[in-house]
Amino acid sequence: MLVCCLVCVSVAPAQAQATLSVDSRVHLKGVGPVRVGMTVNEAKQAAGIPLVRAENAYSEGDACYFLNAQGISGLSFMVTDGQIARVDVGRNSPIKTLSGAGIGSTEAQIQQLYPGQIVSNPHEYFENGKYLTFVPKDEADKSFRVIFETNRGRVVEYRAGKLPEVQYIEGCA
Repeated sequence: MLVCCLVCVSVAPAQAQATLSVDSRVHLKGVGPVRVGMTVNEAKQAAGIPLVRAENAYSEGDACYFLNAQGISGLSFMVTDGQIARVDVGRNSPIKTLSGAGIGSTEAQIQQLYPGQIVSNPHEYFENGKYLTFVPKDEADKSFRVIFETNRGRVVEYRAGKLPEVQYIEGCA
């Protein structure tokens, strides 16, 4: 007599999102599991770590403000109209882009990582600085940018997100 045994296996979704961490990577539309366009509550749930409102001179009430990723140095999110608009990576942050660019990368490295897709402009405040803007080729990504700010040839901060917010130089302005 042949006996068949049927086993049911529960498998977690293959696309399960990891918690936001220092190993998360920045891309055009977010960082790790946090995406541009998410509501604040969706972003907090996706991050898996506290996202805390930062009260600073760069905020404009509830219309535009920043959330800091607690426990990850230099990582914040701009919120406009209740949704994530961009990701900011500041000084001393270990967070890198999908291609490996990060704080301390040279202008030459940025050009090499994104050949033919970087637009260079003089920096508004650093005499020896530039804005190196990654412009995607894909039509579906035309409303997004990554902007690297450099001083003396090295990246000192960068941001990724949707237009026009990603282009704002002084926080919400």
